[in-house]
Amino acid sequence: MSFSAIPLAGSKPDQYAQLLEQARGLMHGERDRVANAANLSALVFHALPQLNWVGFYFYDGAELVVGPFQGLPACIRIPLDKGVCGAAASSRQTQRVADVHAFPGHIACDSASRSELVVPLLDGDRLVGVFDLDSPVPDRFDADDQRGLEAIAAAFVESLR
Repeated sequence: MSFSAIPLAGSKPDQYAQLLEQARGLMHGERDRVANAANLSALVFHALPQLNWVGFYFYDGAELVVGPFQGLPACIRIPLDKGVCGAAASSRQTQRVADVHAFPGHIACDSASRSELVVPLLDGDRLVGVFDLDSPVPDRFDADDQRGLEAIAAAFVESLR
């Protein structure tokens, strides 16, 4: 398989629609979560500006365990009551944090991270894990980013069925 990323163009919602189409193309016909998470991490990391970490943590029934990612080495295990990832997993709500240093219990895996967006990965009521993006730029993520990344996370979960 050969893949060529198509540069994103237009408004931010248009760019996320293009990125979602590329993501679905990468995952088409593949159900392995590690393979799809690896490709999605690389796709998003290289497509979106101002990111220093993009990746997945998978829920093992007790805590989140690092999965495929792009960026510096990461925390291996995250309890559900710790950090932004734990908050997203336990609340089952996307966490969009403008300043991670102001977030109670933030886990600093990469000291350069200033803002973060974490989308819980849910298959019905079952927690699969989280999709985590960090940026060295404060307040990097807005509502358009959240909607676009939630759509990509949903496509990832759909690929597992």
